[in-house]
Amino acid sequence: MLDPADPQLVVDSRTLHFSWLPADPDAVAALVPPGLRPRRDRQVFMNQYVVEDDSQTSGFGAYSLTYLGVALEGVNAPGGVRPGGWWTHYVTSSPLVREYAAARGAPAVLGRTSIEVRGEALVAETVADGSPLIRARARVGETGHVVHAGHNRYFTRCAGQLVSSVYPFISETVDPFEIESVEFLEPGHPVYALRPENPLLITWGFYAPRTAFAYPGGLTPYPGQQARAEARGDASPRAGAPGPQRSAVRVVDQPVRR
Repeated sequence: MLDPADPQLVVDSRTLHFSWLPADPDAVAALVPPGLRPRRDRQVFMNQYVVEDDSQTSGFGAYSLTYLGVALEGVNAPGGVRPGGWWTHYVTSSPLVREYAAARGAPAVLGRTSIEVRGEALVAETVADGSPLIRARARVGETGHVVHAGHNRYFTRCAGQLVSSVYPFISETVDPFEIESVEFLEPGHPVYALRPENPLLITWGFYAPRTAFAYPGGLTPYPGQQARAEARGDASPRAGAPGPQRSAVRVVDQPVRR
């Protein structure tokens, strides 16, 4: 098992990352724990990605992954543009990645994600428990000269403590890009609460044949919860967060032309 306090690097993953407004805003808001606030529009995000080869990671090996969650108010990533997010679902093909992510508080389960591109047609599918859960279709073009670089901030819970980490990324995105449909295929599955409204309203997104990103080492306790714990005289709120605790470094999130 990998040490969850160790950072991990991934390069050249094929990544479909986008966000939408949900069909059931109240159900989405109910997934956010006390101490965090969903955005007023109850925005939902999803990242489906595939890592083809062991040589693309520092320790994970080849794997695929889908995570979904709820965008948050007042806890933006460095740069102040991208909202922080609460992970509600996390599906990976790798037992090693599942153990690593679960030790960091992610709701990780085993499954698989596929991304197929034929001409301009992209189909991304997430499967868990032997059944397709989510299918996204997009129209995609070619990579150009714009690289999107920045940070995502994601929250989890470890041993009852809200924690977050900041994940840097660099994506070589395609143009044109358009999400055509997002299907949630299992009404009885908990992930169905995140399904998009009809008509579909996409708030942002991209497809990148090559994305590099890192899992930072350690986790940072959420300051609001830490202050409340100290006021009550509780034990150190850092307890239960694996590894050394590190503060986020402020770096502006913006497209970079090369």
